[in-house]
Amino acid sequence: MPPVCPTGTPVLREAARRGASPPRGDISVIEIPKNISELLPYVPGKPVEELERELGLQEIIKLASNENPLGGSPKGVEAARRALESVQLYPDGSGYRLKQKLATLHQVAPEQIVLGNGSNDVIEIAARTLLTPGTTAVMFRHAFVVYPLVTGAAGAGLIEVPVEDRGGFRQEMDRLLAAIRPDTRIVFLANPNNPTGSMVGRTDFDAFVAKLPPHVLLLVDEAYAEYVTDSDYPDPWPLVRSGCENILVTRTFSKIYGLAGLRAGYGVTSARLAGFLERVRQPFNVNSCALAAAEAALDDTGFVRRSRDLNTRGLQMLRDGCKRLGLEATPSWANFVLVRIPRPPKAVYEAMLREGVIVRPVGVYGLDEHLRISVGEADQNIRCLKVLEEVLKRV
Repeated sequence: MPPVCPTGTPVLREAARRGASPPRGDISVIEIPKNISELLPYVPGKPVEELERELGLQEIIKLASNENPLGGSPKGVEAARRALESVQLYPDGSGYRLKQKLATLHQVAPEQIVLGNGSNDVIEIAARTLLTPGTTAVMFRHAFVVYPLVTGAAGAGLIEVPVEDRGGFRQEMDRLLAAIRPDTRIVFLANPNNPTGSMVGRTDFDAFVAKLPPHVLLLVDEAYAEYVTDSDYPDPWPLVRSGCENILVTRTFSKIYGLAGLRAGYGVTSARLAGFLERVRQPFNVNSCALAAAEAALDDTGFVRRSRDLNTRGLQMLRDGCKRLGLEATPSWANFVLVRIPRPPKAVYEAMLREGVIVRPVGVYGLDEHLRISVGEADQNIRCLKVLEEVLKRV
């Protein structure tokens, strides 16, 4: 006779299906801690394949996930293909070759580098290392949704600093500093910020760092740094090179290098803190293909330059197009624009889907009146703007 699952009753099965708690007093199901049960899962941009299945469309463009429209770094893709020939072997758990190359690039010691399965992984490792119940993390509102996720998963409290919708959601660093408490362990700062595209300038950044309490880690998420051409962009690297204990800079190969599907990122901090992050990091968290692709992509300077140039032109095209349509697009230093929509954004998003154009609603970021549009190639940007114009007339 097969064993009977203790959670097999209809009432418990229905509770599990809805993600609800079991009936009060029932101890026959696994209890989920409150900090986990209250987390809102990350919702990625809709994949092209899913839209093809749902609507039977063929000519679909995806401008939802801030991916590189030129594809992956050719040198990186070729290196990944070669790495497949040894796929039966575990990857280099230390990432020796990639760390050596990154150390040369940033003029730091290899011991200061922590590799991740995307920069998200490094952010989570930092949270798991430093955040515990009874501590807090601080972030600006309308910032990357992974920060609340990793904070909540660690059982820590989150302090969100308001950002006014004026001047492109400018992040005021004095407010961020004032929100720090004795129990604060991490300050998350995305620069440029996702999904607003805003940038904290050099003067404000330097003034903030000068006043940062020594018990607080400033985690600077530079996922979009390679797209920035503004001379006012802060330079945190002298602090990192000096061995400063309370700064961690994270970067990714998912954006300008076009390797989002392989998942490779890294963080650079003091050798001491990196050593503790390494204790928390899972073994073999970056696969062989990702390691090889990332290492090769660092040499693909021509591809990076073409990607940056395309992005600069694309940002201007999208901003000009939105202005022509009477829409407000926030200034952006990343590879996307945030657009205020005068109709219900969800209805506009869904209508654009039916026309084969995928953009990103950002209600999960607290921006219920906006859509985020990633920069594509010129013909993709033109089509997106045309579809947006037609949809706004109908919705």
